[in-house]
Amino acid sequence: MRQAPDTVRSMVENDRAQVVGQSDVAIDAFPADRPDGSGRVTLRPLAGRDQSEFLDLVSASKDLHRPWMSLPSTPQDFQAYLSRYEQPNEESLLICVRSTGAVAGMVNINSIIRGRFQSGSLAYAAFAPTAGQGYLTEGLELVVRHAFEQLRLHRLEAQIQPGNDASIRLVRRVGFRHEGCSPELLFIDGAWRDHERWAITNTMIDIAPTDPHPTLPER
Repeated sequence: MRQAPDTVRSMVENDRAQVVGQSDVAIDAFPADRPDGSGRVTLRPLAGRDQSEFLDLVSASKDLHRPWMSLPSTPQDFQAYLSRYEQPNEESLLICVRSTGAVAGMVNINSIIRGRFQSGSLAYAAFAPTAGQGYLTEGLELVVRHAFEQLRLHRLEAQIQPGNDASIRLVRRVGFRHEGCSPELLFIDGAWRDHERWAITNTMIDIAPTDPHPTLPER
């Protein structure tokens, strides 16, 4: 039976509220215990209190991020960015070093679509002070599990410019598969750029059993 639009919207907003309403400890409790004992990072949602640290990290990471992505660089930009990720179909998670609490990177789950799709699009970045130490890989692995086990998504996609070798190596390590290339897919750094399409589904990794999201049709 088809859900009424208001009912579906309420379900999605409730899902979002459950995640945002959790304490940092509760969010971390889900991915903290890794069998190999290498859980060096935790996840928590981006918040207003992160503005100063976030902007400082973006400034320090300009050479690392160019020309692949652009992040907020002013307080006004940050507030607009924060407002975007307060919406029920968007989520921004910070990757924090467990031993210090320092923000090592971020992963955004963008354009979450429910219904028959149950999919989201990923954007991610490491920050220069802790780059090259594997924190983004660990963080992305946790976000994938969070998306599949807690948000109950079926599929995550990453669109990557062909020359971004570091990003391609990252998604390969996490288990994404290459699905093709789309010409002029996204407007980046002043021009429409070609992007490779990489994706992972909840059937490709070992995750805890979960019930389908309530917006998924029965047939």
